[in-house]
Amino acid sequence: MQGEKHQLDRIDRRILDFLQREGRLPITELATRVGLSASPCAERVRRLERSGVITGYHARVSASAVDKPLLVYVEIKLAAKGADVFDAVRDELLQMPEVLECHLISGDFDYLLKFRLRDIREYRSLLGSVLKRLPVAAESRSSIVMEEIKESLLLPLAR
Repeated sequence: MQGEKHQLDRIDRRILDFLQREGRLPITELATRVGLSASPCAERVRRLERSGVITGYHARVSASAVDKPLLVYVEIKLAAKGADVFDAVRDELLQMPEVLECHLISGDFDYLLKFRLRDIREYRSLLGSVLKRLPVAAESRSSIVMEEIKESLLLPLAR
């Protein structure tokens, strides 16, 4: 059932919108907000979970509260390309808990990585470690975020 594609109707989209904003919303309150009784609403939520539309529920943690105020994006360019190289890089990056996000991208660089760190000293050390662990890493470019204007995990859904 996971990954099975199904059409989302207006009520499904409203459920998803509310749950994105308030993941701990009780089913009874969610049902009231979307105009259903609790049982059909709960079944819709279970169906959205089973089909992989809802991928999990998470607490958003303040980076500064856990001493990780520095946000850095790193672009990595590989010296060689090929399926085996991309597989090896992917496998290595998946093993690094410091990498919060990793995207294979088009353009001048191959990968875009996101890190949350304590300070620039930790970043310098981490970058060296990451580049050593990656096969055929040729070049990197870093962007240190000076001010976070907006960060959201909410996907805009038509209501």
